[in-house]
Amino acid sequence: MKDIAVNKKAYHDYLIEDKYEAGIVLTGSEIKSIRAGKVSLKEAYVSFVRGEAFLKDMHIAIYKEATYNNHEETRDRKLLLHKREIAKLFSKCKMQGYTCIPLKLYFKEGRVKAEIALAKGKSLYDKRESDKKRAMDKAAKQALRR
Repeated sequence: MKDIAVNKKAYHDYLIEDKYEAGIVLTGSEIKSIRAGKVSLKEAYVSFVRGEAFLKDMHIAIYKEATYNNHEETRDRKLLLHKREIAKLFSKCKMQGYTCIPLKLYFKEGRVKAEIALAKGKSLYDKRESDKKRAMDKAAKQALRR
């Protein structure tokens, strides 16, 4: 599996509860642009409409070599999940503080998959605490190398 795009800021801003793998409905020009690596997940999130999951605000750059019917850059893209997974995510997202965000995009057997996560927002002191822990772990690894 080859990673296309990773949402690094998600691990800093959220506590990750569960992870799911979902397919995405894309057009031809979007696939070409994704293969070129012109995709961003920074502000993307998952929303639920009439029992379906959609990935919103994921930016895929316009493919210049495409014809006149090119795609919109930040259109809503349908996620392919099982009905019970959608129901579980929707019920958890209704709870206060929980949200559903994409963590990464990758190719699996020639198809684009998204790893989405059920996450809870961190407060400022949680972010500071995780930064301190990361710095301590890094220092300990460097000490072991010496």
